[in-house]
Amino acid sequence: MEDARSALLTRIVDDVAAHGMGSRSLRELAASVGSSHRMVLYHFGSREGLVAAIVAWVEQSQRDLLRDLAADTDDPGELIMRLWERVSAPELRPFVRLFFEAAAARGLTDASDDGLTAPWVDASFDAAALLGIEIDPAEIRLGVAVARGLLLDVLASGEVEPATQALRLYVAQWRAAQRT
Repeated sequence: MEDARSALLTRIVDDVAAHGMGSRSLRELAASVGSSHRMVLYHFGSREGLVAAIVAWVEQSQRDLLRDLAADTDDPGELIMRLWERVSAPELRPFVRLFFEAAAARGLTDASDDGLTAPWVDASFDAAALLGIEIDPAEIRLGVAVARGLLLDVLASGEVEPATQALRLYVAQWRAAQRT
């Protein structure tokens, strides 16, 4: 059974997926999901706390997707492209925007507090194990950085295909480096 916070977060994530977060106030967002801004504040503390919770929820679901996709392929390049197809989809753009908003709000100066990349490194090791391959943590970090940079490009340009082609090039270069 879901607790009240999780149930509220699920409704908010669904609402943000449908309508975006934009500049809506907590009152507007709460009303849209049948709650009150006081309950949102009680469970999340602030708008920043809510954004962080949404981002954490979406990021976790994307890491779970990575593991699920890894179970369905034996090709790491295909896995990367299938995950990209999902994370670059128009319906995830509100969450991609929130990710960058949350990262900026957090301040990226404290390298010891790496809740943004370390979980992806762990999930990628899980995926690599399912694929039966070994991978270097630096390669994973580079891949995460490339994907995030390309997602930022998609947000700025509104165009997915050029970023997808760039990712295909990155994957081809990574594969070539693996063979040497």
